[in-house]
Amino acid sequence: MIREHQIPRPRGSRKLRRRVGRGTAQGQGKTAGRGTKGQLARTGPGLPGWFEGGQTPLHMRVPKLRGFKNRFRRPFVAVNVGRLQEYAADGKVSPETLAAKGLVGKDARIKVLGDGAIAGKLEVHAHAVSGTARQKIESAGGSIVIIGA
Repeated sequence: MIREHQIPRPRGSRKLRRRVGRGTAQGQGKTAGRGTKGQLARTGPGLPGWFEGGQTPLHMRVPKLRGFKNRFRRPFVAVNVGRLQEYAADGKVSPETLAAKGLVGKDARIKVLGDGAIAGKLEVHAHAVSGTARQKIESAGGSIVIIGA
């Protein structure tokens, strides 16, 4: 027959924590490890989490930025008209021919700019073309095909 003093205590009835403020014998009595006086010794909310002790707060040290930056922007790789001739294959310049020669990556978006001179007629496939580049290519007898996307 089990007696009252032999009954085991229920699971979770004893907490593994230090009970502070219960007398000097435990080593955490009187001020209960909070030091003496001041805002942090009192009960209640205390200091906000972002307070840095009087140092200039992080949100004031960081420079302010105006406007926004589009996260989905896909930049163009600029290729000048003067360099198109050296990367042409069978009178045609496209992102594939430029990537094959190592000038741009295979997924790069190409914009043709008007710096330099063009000698022969070329068929240029690009995602964008500046006004001066368009004028130089068409005056040399070439054509421009704008690639969508």
